[in-house]
Amino acid sequence: MNNTLIKIINLKKYYVENKKITKALDGISIDIFKGEIIGLLGANGAGKTTLSSILATLHPATDGEILFNNKSIYQDINEYRRHIGFCPQKPNLFNDLTVKQNLYFAGKFYNIPQEIIIQKINYFTSKYKLEDYLDSKPDILSGGYKQRILIARSLIHNPKLIILDEPTVGLDPHIRRQLWETIRELKKEGVTVILTTHYLDEAEILSDRICILDKGKIKLVDTPQNLNTAYQKSRLEDVFVQLMSEESE
Repeated sequence: MNNTLIKIINLKKYYVENKKITKALDGISIDIFKGEIIGLLGANGAGKTTLSSILATLHPATDGEILFNNKSIYQDINEYRRHIGFCPQKPNLFNDLTVKQNLYFAGKFYNIPQEIIIQKINYFTSKYKLEDYLDSKPDILSGGYKQRILIARSLIHNPKLIILDEPTVGLDPHIRRQLWETIRELKKEGVTVILTTHYLDEAEILSDRICILDKGKIKLVDTPQNLNTAYQKSRLEDVFVQLMSEESE
């Protein structure tokens, strides 16, 4: 049985400025499995956000292929988009609309029938405790509540894959842990999660596998447990520090 949801083959993203080529992604190949949480780690500029953006179809690749259920996403990109959700690092909610209107608009974007949208809004309102904020504008909400709304918005069309780009950056520790539970619940519901994060504890606790990027290439892919064992460390953070130190030598 094929358990691969996304197959990335020799993916490249190059930028040219003043005749200088920057290789943001330089031949990435990896399989992403159904129902897993895969953590993308790397120093700033390693290619994490670039990879997330390409998978979310926000930017085109320079070269390479992405297969979704064994079919190129570029054969029918609109169909692919129906199966993915994207939660950006910086909130991009419509501040002229209420929370409820933001969610409703997202549902209409995917041509979901009105009665289903209302059911979904009610579901996420209860699940993420948004009852007191439905008629509020997003700009008055805390960072934690904005993240909940972004996640609800990205899930309103029942995607098979959700891409979370630094979902807990800048949040208080207890809010971060609440969102960890949300991410765990997504996995239980069979959603594949791509998690980009700078928090090594977050990646270690949540991820089934870790993919470490370095200068646009994949340095390694393995489970947190295997990495700790292989490098004789008790924490993923110590493994990551050692790997980055080796690279700078």
